[in-house]
Amino acid sequence: MIHRIRLAGTERTQQWTPPPVRPPFPSRRCGLHSSLGRSSITLSAPFSPSIGAPLALSDVYGPGVAVCARPPLQATAPVSRHRHTRDVFSARPIAVAASTPLICSSGGTDPSLLAQFRDGGLPVGSDLREFRSEAEFQARVAEALADGLLISMEYPQPATLCPDERAVKSARLVGYLNNKASISTFVDPTFQARRSVVPRADLAEVAPVEKSWVLKAATNDAHRGNLDVYLHRANDPITLPAFTEVLTEFVVEEYLHLLRNWGIQLYVGPDATARLLAVTEQRVDAAGIYTGGRFGLVSAPPAALLAECLAVARRAADVGYRGMCSLDCAQTRDGQLVMLDLNFRITGGSIPLLALQSVRPDALDRPAESVNLTVAAPLADLLADLRPALTAGGLLVVAGHDTLRTDNPVRRSTLQLVVFGDDPDDVTTRRRTLEAKFRN
Repeated sequence: MIHRIRLAGTERTQQWTPPPVRPPFPSRRCGLHSSLGRSSITLSAPFSPSIGAPLALSDVYGPGVAVCARPPLQATAPVSRHRHTRDVFSARPIAVAASTPLICSSGGTDPSLLAQFRDGGLPVGSDLREFRSEAEFQARVAEALADGLLISMEYPQPATLCPDERAVKSARLVGYLNNKASISTFVDPTFQARRSVVPRADLAEVAPVEKSWVLKAATNDAHRGNLDVYLHRANDPITLPAFTEVLTEFVVEEYLHLLRNWGIQLYVGPDATARLLAVTEQRVDAAGIYTGGRFGLVSAPPAALLAECLAVARRAADVGYRGMCSLDCAQTRDGQLVMLDLNFRITGGSIPLLALQSVRPDALDRPAESVNLTVAAPLADLLADLRPALTAGGLLVVAGHDTLRTDNPVRRSTLQLVVFGDDPDDVTTRRRTLEAKFRN
């Protein structure tokens, strides 16, 4: 079932200023209330695919919009900085782009990869505006603007590349919503972990070696979990990450012992309606970095937490956000419900969900897990190695990238796949087998 929250007005916000005060919060009950009125939420578990749920980007963004999911290159950074990650992210939506123009790295348009998508029945993008280099990336954006398209920048790009009046949502809004410090503005304090925003000079005092804590970047520019979060366990040596050398402000958050870890997947369509897409569970490694998701039959979050997630998406819609979002939530071992991160963009969980909804909605009633594979070999070779597993079934390729098709001198290929089946233990075993086989 789709859970809907109706908003007053559907107009796109062009200019936006961060709110000086926290917006009104809902109660802990399942009903939401605000100055815009009240709407009830009906919850069901387990979470099954929803009638009318989006199957592709075109269902999320509507006509006349091009999507660009590439993180920005900072003005003072070398072109090579996080190049592979930035290109891979831009190419992830190709398999589910359908008629939506997509500005993407040519590393994601390998003919063997596109053929694999089509063989799987996926709604592959029909208007792929690919680039091989930084110069071509800027040219593709300029061409999209010249074609009269609005651009949904999933990461805040400079106004010189895409002015706010031509953006679905402004760079300032996207940056603010994804800033690790913004939880205090958009989330009810009941669902916040203990946290403080501190300048670099105070880090040693508030983040001592003898205590456990989580350090996050407080900036509108860096909002990718693998680059701007650092976990410290009490009495372990402290090796501060690179972002502490370039930023001036940080979030220091309490270290929580998690029992469950969810990714609540939502989207805000062109009609300014916030909708629940699905609930996923997240797999993270020892460093707290996202490694994949669990889809289909997952443990249902408490109703109060899900209601707050919908309310957060509504608050973002109120100030002009449109597109997909994933809210990282958890339940601690002592029963606390917390919202850990706000990811207002296409994420690693967005593409598998759209892909499954599009071609294998039955898999969303069964166990399913995503997995990322990276090798120092051509993508065609990786696909060939996977052919027996693909032929056996229960495996869907949903994204991929090969640097050979770009001017990036680093040789690397990556695939994102979904493993699905009837037995959760079998699904996990097959996913782990793939990871072990292709581990670098």
